[in-house]
Amino acid sequence: MDVKWRLRMAAAQREVWTGAQLRRLLAERAGLPMSPASVSALLTRTPAQLKLSTLAALCTALECGPGDLLEVDTTPVAPSAQIARQPRPEPRAARGRSMPPV
Repeated sequence: MDVKWRLRMAAAQREVWTGAQLRRLLAERAGLPMSPASVSALLTRTPAQLKLSTLAALCTALECGPGDLLEVDTTPVAPSAQIARQPRPEPRAARGRSMPPV
């Protein structure tokens, strides 16, 4: 499952064209101060992770919902690309310690 980031489109639809404008909206409407570098990163690339509080602040600042900012791609992933489940290792016994009474 892939998540595509649509922040730039949502911002443009609300006539927010620069990172400075978005940064000001985040501070004024959502109370979230962000550095210019962080806002620029949000606008220029898909983040590897996104805090829910940041997503909520973006929704508040842009007066939109999460569905306006995120799109989930439900195209099935090829089996070779899936992560193979590794068996869990057996728990190790405590070294030099006795087990508590039963």
